[in-house]
Amino acid sequence: MKLPSLLLTAGLLAASPFAAHAKIERVVEKSFNVQPGGLLKVETQGGDVRVQTSADSVVKVVAREKIRANSEAEADELLKKLTLTIEQTADGVSAQTKYEKKLEGLHWGSWPPVHVDFIVTVPVNYNVELRTSGVDITVGNLNGKVYVRTSGGDIGLGRIAGEIDGSTSGGDVRLEEGSSKVKLGTSGGDIRVGRAVGPTDLDTSGGNIEIKSVENTLHASTSGGDVSAGIAGALKGDCKLSTSGGRVRVNVDKTVAFDLDASTSGGGVDATGITITIEKGGSGRSRLAGKVNGGGPMLKLRSSGGDIIVLSR
Repeated sequence: MKLPSLLLTAGLLAASPFAAHAKIERVVEKSFNVQPGGLLKVETQGGDVRVQTSADSVVKVVAREKIRANSEAEADELLKKLTLTIEQTADGVSAQTKYEKKLEGLHWGSWPPVHVDFIVTVPVNYNVELRTSGVDITVGNLNGKVYVRTSGGDIGLGRIAGEIDGSTSGGDVRLEEGSSKVKLGTSGGDIRVGRAVGPTDLDTSGGNIEIKSVENTLHASTSGGDVSAGIAGALKGDCKLSTSGGRVRVNVDKTVAFDLDASTSGGGVDATGITITIEKGGSGRSRLAGKVNGGGPMLKLRSSGGDIIVLSR
């Protein structure tokens, strides 16, 4: 009784393009002479974007077309539905892909059948605006502004001198160094920052946040992990670190003056080693508030599900 059903299933699998298709790759390259301070715009569907720098006043765009096809002829047909635009603009350089709208009905495999990765080389003094869906964005050391969006991949940034605005819906975020204003967010991953020189705002709904060196104001919030930060030198302004599901840990210099307001509903506050005039609560309790070394900018720490630890060095 089950044999015809099994044979039908096997036949469908054998005929499935998803099972048989291989990837064919084509490469398109273009270069443009540019002025420092220009803007690179990249937008692609389902492809990685990587930006690297050079000492030349040239933007070089390499587009790698990854085609899910069984033959070169089939790849040619699929590419007819792809619009790939790489051009010089009044602002700088634009690279964009757009595949023909998906028709309703049954489709095997992911859509679109052509994904385009971009590898772009820009001058060090350049700005970038990058968008992709589902995969990664990587930017090397850059003296310009960075704006990046991906709906499901990781974001990796080097040492960035200009303002940063980056977000992903489903990946991790890494920044080596941000010298100016930084805003980074993810809905489903960790955020790790090496050095935060400018005002920094970090938010994740499902991961940990770690900042090794904080040299300005910091707002860091997570709904599902730990938050840890090392504050270098004096606080430049009020800072807030909060989590709904983990621990908060902060390292400060022994001589730094600030107001501490730490509260947790799921653990205790440990502030061993700092000199504090207690106004509310106490060390080891769920609340500790007071002036450290005479007081100064506010350091506000909140947790709904773990301990808060303040260490001096």
